[in-house]
Amino acid sequence: MSGLHPGQEAASLSGRVAIVTGASRGIGKAIAQLLAANGAAVVLAARSAPAIADLRETIVAAGGLAIAVPTDVNDADAVRRLVDTAMTEYGRLDVAVNNAAAGGHPPTPMADLSIADYDAAVHATMRSVFVCMRYEIPAMLGSGRGSIINISSTAGLFPVAGLSAYAASKAGVLGLTKTAALDYAAQGIRINALAPGPILTETLDRAGVQAQRAAAASVPLGRVGHVDEVAAAALWLAGPQSAFVTGTTIPVDGGLTVGMMPYGPGRTQRRGARQ
Repeated sequence: MSGLHPGQEAASLSGRVAIVTGASRGIGKAIAQLLAANGAAVVLAARSAPAIADLRETIVAAGGLAIAVPTDVNDADAVRRLVDTAMTEYGRLDVAVNNAAAGGHPPTPMADLSIADYDAAVHATMRSVFVCMRYEIPAMLGSGRGSIINISSTAGLFPVAGLSAYAASKAGVLGLTKTAALDYAAQGIRINALAPGPILTETLDRAGVQAQRAAAASVPLGRVGHVDEVAAAALWLAGPQSAFVTGTTIPVDGGLTVGMMPYGPGRTQRRGARQ
């Protein structure tokens, strides 16, 4: 299954090599499958070795190319080995999707949040993106081109009360993205970010129907998003159609960060199927 919607043109990534971190589930898994379906050889990275091994089998069974490299992005040496493995196996690196994140915590007022929980979120989400780019960029410089896609969140643009560590770390990802884009634009490496809004991942699925309805009610389009919709945006940033785009953040959020819908009976929401 490619994840493409009817009428959506596939971007050929034939001959390209892509690393996807956090590929074991959710958004990362969907992105890895879509890149592979469009011709990329995908290097699957996540802490769960069985999960990425299963995903590799699925991709190969569908005719794609993939290898699985168990990786903890909190470990700089592990990230270096990940990039080295990609270069040894395929001889190049063209695309990197830095999606892995961790260190989440329940909504907590800032002064009640433990320093350990704050440090964990920043380390796993923001520092890991820095470490990944630290090794991915040199691998791309040899070919004179590359596309790095960092997965942030609408919380990095439009913070949510009680999520200070998460919002700070996701906002930090955007700062790293813009700075790196400026540093390497002249060398042909494009670096952008995606900011998903409420997406039906395993976390939101486990939260239950009421939580999903509450999330949908916050979105102007009147529904939560799906992982393949984020994957489609990543595919565009990875491919040649976005060749003149760097240093930008694309929200995939159903209009969440545009502004607030009107209160009360005057409010209208579209509640329907995906288009």
